[in-house]
Amino acid sequence: MEKWSVGVFASIDAGLGVSLEVARELGVKTVQLHTPHKNSRTPEKAKEFLAKLADYGIAITAVFCGFEGESYESIKITAETVGLVPPSTRAARLAEAKEIADFAKLLGVDAIGSHIGFVPHDTHSADYKDVVLVVRELCEHLKKNGQRLHLETGQESVEGLLDFIQIVAADNLFINFDPANLILYGIGDPLGALKKVGKYVRSVHCKDATATKGTPGIDWGAEVPFGKGEVNAEAFLQTLKDIGYEGPLTIEREIPQEPSRQKTEIGQAVNLIRSIQEKLEST
Repeated sequence: MEKWSVGVFASIDAGLGVSLEVARELGVKTVQLHTPHKNSRTPEKAKEFLAKLADYGIAITAVFCGFEGESYESIKITAETVGLVPPSTRAARLAEAKEIADFAKLLGVDAIGSHIGFVPHDTHSADYKDVVLVVRELCEHLKKNGQRLHLETGQESVEGLLDFIQIVAADNLFINFDPANLILYGIGDPLGALKKVGKYVRSVHCKDATATKGTPGIDWGAEVPFGKGEVNAEAFLQTLKDIGYEGPLTIEREIPQEPSRQKTEIGQAVNLIRSIQEKLEST
């Protein structure tokens, strides 16, 4: 795969992200795939989907875990429902994450992405220790498949994320860096955070946002097209270059699957990334 291959977030059956037809038209060569529904996670579906991607000249770089019952309605509800942290769903979601990883293996994908959820702040609590064990068990399963786990940034401080990775102590545990999430969740400066976690970054989202006008950490910021918010797209790519990141640049944008709107908004992001890329390569 070429350095900084431009990608988009897509799905098989969930109607999320960019449609493959739009991705092909825009010349996009990679996708991160949202978790397919359970009845789509079959060898037959994998073969069918891979044939379509091959026809379009698109490769999958990661499969992202998503679970029934997750909601991003508010930051509070996100904390209560998302990822492997909520105690009432933890065991079932661990089992499903393993199933998702096995499906990803059928697709030939070696990276699984996930919002783990809001990790408890008290590192000595039983709940924190249990989350560590759950992630460690998932990493062990992934390792047997020759896969990595990429934890997405945004729901905890960079320092908390680094501590968690070091306590789990799995050599296949890394980071999917999403700069906009740090703004949306009111966590802090995304570029400063990227420099701190750089050695763990194995995938990224090119996503943008503006900070909340309410209370950071309580009220959402707003997602906006890449390059239109507070991330500073050129500085973001410059920092990726500085830390030595050469993986795909995946555009994530939560917009309806309307081809004309997707072509406009995603096309703008693709063109922006490519123009910055050319500028940085010439310096």
